[in-house]
Amino acid sequence: MLSRIPAPRRLFNQLGIFRHGYNAQAEYAYDVFEKHFARVNPKPGFTCLELGPGDALASAVFTPAFGGSGSIQVDVAPFAREEIDIYLAMEALAKSRGRNPPSLAQVRSLNEILSVCNGEYLTSGLSSLREIPTASVDFVYSQAALEHVRANEFLETMKEMRRTMRTNGVASHHVDLKDHLDQGLNNLRFSDGVWESDLMAGSGFYTNRISCSEMKDLMEEAGFVVEIEDVRRWPVPPLPRKALAPRFRDRSDHDLTISGFVAVCRPR
Repeated sequence: MLSRIPAPRRLFNQLGIFRHGYNAQAEYAYDVFEKHFARVNPKPGFTCLELGPGDALASAVFTPAFGGSGSIQVDVAPFAREEIDIYLAMEALAKSRGRNPPSLAQVRSLNEILSVCNGEYLTSGLSSLREIPTASVDFVYSQAALEHVRANEFLETMKEMRRTMRTNGVASHHVDLKDHLDQGLNNLRFSDGVWESDLMAGSGFYTNRISCSEMKDLMEEAGFVVEIEDVRRWPVPPLPRKALAPRFRDRSDHDLTISGFVAVCRPR
């Protein structure tokens, strides 16, 4: 109901709801980029693709700071905040950590930041991925984004990501399987007919309910060799099976106790 109120999203963000991540916080965004970068270790001059940058285009600033030549940020809508101070803080932090970001001293808009940093912001989701040239990307990453890709678009999204990557490219994806209702698995209570409706999918808490093992299988079907790392678990499934929608009741305890993981994907 709240998602249907015609109020600015920033107002909801201030109330702690409908946030599109924490990339506007310089230290958080830097640490996320650094962890994915260290996992992939791309060669100097790399091109970076970030899926789901959310509320700030941090990878546009950090890609050249870490030795990259340019970046692409793909999201399903223009969620990124445009306050210049957000990006000046990222530049300052990168410098304080011994990096060499482009100077943003003269920029006056987000478009100017993208121009200075050789970044490109695309906001039509899967359609935007299809616009990226084949074999043009070296380093792909996402932070708590893949679980938000619509279930019926997930495989095609993975195939498009594979197409954009060079043969020696690597992708690093941090996936959060906790629901956005109570940090459990309450999203598994609903039938597909309810949960996959446009009403629910556009209400700010949609996740695709694809399990760790299912996601790995889909990534492999798209043409990747996949390693699952950094698995985080609940000690027991957070919901009893009788509370789950029928199609999830046969899901293994192995999958039902996984709250998050990292998938490292290399083109096969």
